[in-house]
Amino acid sequence: MSDNSKPFYQLTPDAVIDAVESLGYLSDGRILALNSYENRVYQVGLDEREPLIAKFYRPGRWTDAQILEEHQFCFELAEQELPVVAPLCNKQGDSLFHFGAYRFSLYPRRGGRAPELGDPDHLYRLGHTLGRIHLVGAMHPFKARPVLDIQSYGRDSIELIARDFIPSSLREAYTSLTADLLAGIEQCYRDAGNVRQIRVHGDCHGGNILWRDDLPNFVDFDDARMAPAIQDLWMLLTGDDRQQQQLQLSEVIEGYNEFADFDPRELHLVEALRTLRMLNYSAWLARRWEDPAFPHNFPWFNTERYWGEHVLQLREQLSALREPPLQLL
Repeated sequence: MSDNSKPFYQLTPDAVIDAVESLGYLSDGRILALNSYENRVYQVGLDEREPLIAKFYRPGRWTDAQILEEHQFCFELAEQELPVVAPLCNKQGDSLFHFGAYRFSLYPRRGGRAPELGDPDHLYRLGHTLGRIHLVGAMHPFKARPVLDIQSYGRDSIELIARDFIPSSLREAYTSLTADLLAGIEQCYRDAGNVRQIRVHGDCHGGNILWRDDLPNFVDFDDARMAPAIQDLWMLLTGDDRQQQQLQLSEVIEGYNEFADFDPRELHLVEALRTLRMLNYSAWLARRWEDPAFPHNFPWFNTERYWGEHVLQLREQLSALREPPLQLL
């Protein structure tokens, strides 16, 4: 554990309240830790006001410039009256704040429930809203934030796991299997051709969408980066049945095309992006394993059983990579 990261792990309720009050708010002393591991996120009660959400950024993950690009993207979306939860600014227009060793931002509290991904109307509205988001996202690129690519999500993840985490009994199988997976991913990208990279949410699963007032409200743009539009669409598909996924996809794309033109070539990337997410997820857990919150909340990780199941899942995913892409109905 680096000295630079220790204060993040030792963040106390008093420090959270002091940081919020440093911006002129008066806390009522109530604080609730929310379900977040990459960063630390708290609901902080205020005296005679609605609670705020305080997000403390993990050291070393993003630079200030990268965080501010995420904020600016949210501001652009909010200016277009899109249902996103953007950070709050002080009177000087600042949205990223420093308190001692910590960097943090504040957000309004937004309630809601998860979308029903089996409901065609919800899927259509999700596609409709994402089409508007991507219309803004395509206006200009991120300059500081990275691109979702095979190197960072795939090769780098595999290298870390093979070197430091996979049990010796599975290393040969893992190395051979991941070489085949990389080849399959690269073929999917070749089949898709030169698709456009735009600013996307990046982690568009149901947990980052709050259904409220008959609209999807998008939260947590922490993983925003440059990627094909399909990155924000494929995670809305549920179940293993191909026909079901194609019906879901058609509802999403019908709504999406009301505002933005979806490029069908990107369908070649669905399983490639799913594979990269699986590889990156294991590497994310591995990279964070020195954070005491991770062994506590993910006790099943880095066990012989976990890695055996991971290899089996990757074998199944290799078969999915080799299937024809989904089609629009």
